[in-house]
Amino acid sequence: MARLHLPVLLVTAAATVAAALPSPATGATLPTARPAAAAATAGDALVVRRWGEAGHRLVGEAAARALPVDMPSFFRNAVAQLAYLNPEPDRWRAPRDATPLDAAMDPAYAPDHFVDLELLPAGALRARDRYGFADSLRKANVSPQVAGFLPYRIVELTSRLREEFRLWRRATTAQERGWIEARILNDAGILGHYVADGANPHHTSIHYNGWTGANPKGYTPPGTNFHSRFESQYVEANVALADVTPLVDARARAILPLRDSVGAYLERTHRQLGRLYDLDKAEAFGAATRGDGHKRFAVERLAAGATMLRDVWWTAWVASADGGVTR
Repeated sequence: MARLHLPVLLVTAAATVAAALPSPATGATLPTARPAAAAATAGDALVVRRWGEAGHRLVGEAAARALPVDMPSFFRNAVAQLAYLNPEPDRWRAPRDATPLDAAMDPAYAPDHFVDLELLPAGALRARDRYGFADSLRKANVSPQVAGFLPYRIVELTSRLREEFRLWRRATTAQERGWIEARILNDAGILGHYVADGANPHHTSIHYNGWTGANPKGYTPPGTNFHSRFESQYVEANVALADVTPLVDARARAILPLRDSVGAYLERTHRQLGRLYDLDKAEAFGAATRGDGHKRFAVERLAAGATMLRDVWWTAWVASADGGVTR
């Protein structure tokens, strides 16, 4: 996705990533199912930040192909549509060489694609919604649009999908059910984009396009298009669906409480940041990169995104039964 930092004053809060994340749920028995098929600075320039069309489609298709047989058939049969829709939010962004018709859209939606975990004050992700989260950031002199809203975007869209499944269960006519199915597939595809973004360590860090600030390990600095070299150029040239699907967990899981699971997913991704930079230091990512470790890393990240996406979709379905929740 294209990332825009607005010209605002940013003061980094001193807090660890672990302290900012909610504590994991314990003692819950979660449903499983069989698969159907085996620091930023003010005024940063616009930076393209995306898995790219190829990577997003891979995540969407791998997730859809791993859906349980107990998922509604209209959803399981929409593999191509769910794959196509995964890159959709990036298509809404104005091209870098074009003037948007309305300048309100890009800065409004850009922060939904990332969360810079280093910037979050302790307990920030325990906020009930994005507005409470934003308030906690401002109290710590951190700009919400610089820190990003990715975990809340995932939770918001999953909750919407749950309600749509609930409406589908209760529909009384075939026509009404068809309308709801169209809405479900569109929103599920869009949700997939943000889950896929969360699999790339660049989307969880201030070091999203090169290492900023103190750099004792001599990591790739800004100015080399690291972000696009990895998730666009390298993935498109070197990774295929057949590489990703074997690494997707075979059994779907309802990941409840949802917001704890989303926070833990992003934290796991963030812990891979050093490995990503180590690989680029050893051999720069690009279309011609051939290192075995580079491909293993990219495939693992895409498979992690596909597994999480499949489980998020399954969670929305399971929780849509009467009395179901996704909190």
